[in-house]
Amino acid sequence: MDAQSEVLIENLVTYAVLFLLAIIIVIKYIKSKRQSSAITREKINKAKATGIFEPVSLHPSIDPDSCIGSGACIAACPEKDILGIAGGKATTINASRCVGHGACFHACPVQAISLVIGTEKRGVELPHVNEKFMTNVPGVYIAGELGGMGLIKNAVEQGKQAVENIASSLSKKSGAQYDLIIIGAGPAGIAASLSAKKLGISSVCLEQDSIGGTVFTFPRAKLVMTSPMDLPLYGKVKFVETNKQQILELWNDVITKNSIDIKEYNKVTSVQKSENIFQVETSAGVYTSEAILLAIGRRGSPRKLGVPGENLPKVYYRLLEPELIKEQDILVVGGGDSAVESAMMLADENNRVKLSYRADSFSRIKSKNLELLEEYNKSGKIDVILKSNVKEIKEKSVLIEIDNEIAEINNDLVYVFAGGELPNQFLEKIGINITKKYGEVILKH
Repeated sequence: MDAQSEVLIENLVTYAVLFLLAIIIVIKYIKSKRQSSAITREKINKAKATGIFEPVSLHPSIDPDSCIGSGACIAACPEKDILGIAGGKATTINASRCVGHGACFHACPVQAISLVIGTEKRGVELPHVNEKFMTNVPGVYIAGELGGMGLIKNAVEQGKQAVENIASSLSKKSGAQYDLIIIGAGPAGIAASLSAKKLGISSVCLEQDSIGGTVFTFPRAKLVMTSPMDLPLYGKVKFVETNKQQILELWNDVITKNSIDIKEYNKVTSVQKSENIFQVETSAGVYTSEAILLAIGRRGSPRKLGVPGENLPKVYYRLLEPELIKEQDILVVGGGDSAVESAMMLADENNRVKLSYRADSFSRIKSKNLELLEEYNKSGKIDVILKSNVKEIKEKSVLIEIDNEIAEINNDLVYVFAGGELPNQFLEKIGINITKKYGEVILKH
């Protein structure tokens, strides 16, 4: 065999080895993808069986024709097992635990994700707003949680964008005290106030409680999910996971440095329009403006249980200082993150805590909270009572129905986290239309 033939044979052997290696790699890749798909489908089946597959609020909707299965959305999601890959495409798994963060929306390299509110089966009540955040009442705008965008970064963005739209519609000749009245000093309201000052719009922000909106009602140690955001006149803020105290310190720093006019403990009782001027009546007086921005929360007044004894002084609807409560028999009622987190914080202070929830599983809480709660329950730090309903609250005890039987438990304090009543009556008095959204796109590329 000559040298040329030997070289040819060596090359053929090399190509054959490389070809076999390529086949092995492709087979392993396909096997890995199939295994990943099988795991995702198993998680979806489990989610459907436990009732956590269907979303309850803002959530991602994936266009399978555009999705390339990069997994960028999964990596960006701050929660566990909300999204997965099946058949080479992204898909939702535990959609009811989605917190509407929107990180997946921004991370998708091919813009295959939209943020949607409600589903075909489950509607979500929202006030009607157009693409400029204006309601059906000319001059009245909505931004933030009330419009479906509850997370801090999203609320901040909507507050900024709403004011930019308002700026283009102002005549500044109405003769009102202010160009704009902002109702609510949460993330959307604060961002709107900053944007107004930046754009030269005279404004005042009215807040019925204290600065921070919903965040103000959180327990001190509660983790707050956010993401990097850009505040007008202040710059970029790079929080990802923070707590109530850090967020409130940020808001106070922003407000002080920019001399933002926020009037706390100023509850708005009515909004009326006369010609081109809005009259806003509050518990402290009357203000007038050319435009109104509603940046209030969706919860409004806390939802009550409607049981005998609920008016006792030991019943509360928010937990502000858990570290001051010790050695008490406490009942926490609710199945959301606020209820679970409050129960765990109270348990950490050496209290005897029972957590009552009417459903048979926690379908609306973050995966981290679910894992922690299971640990607390197994260790005996929290007694979780599923499929239970409070029937009566007494001075030193509570009557609870469990599996159609009434049990009486010792009790010193009751904390109720049953959500809140939508401020529909307030909105309807202004004339704002409220509609149910069944799978309507809120944010798309």
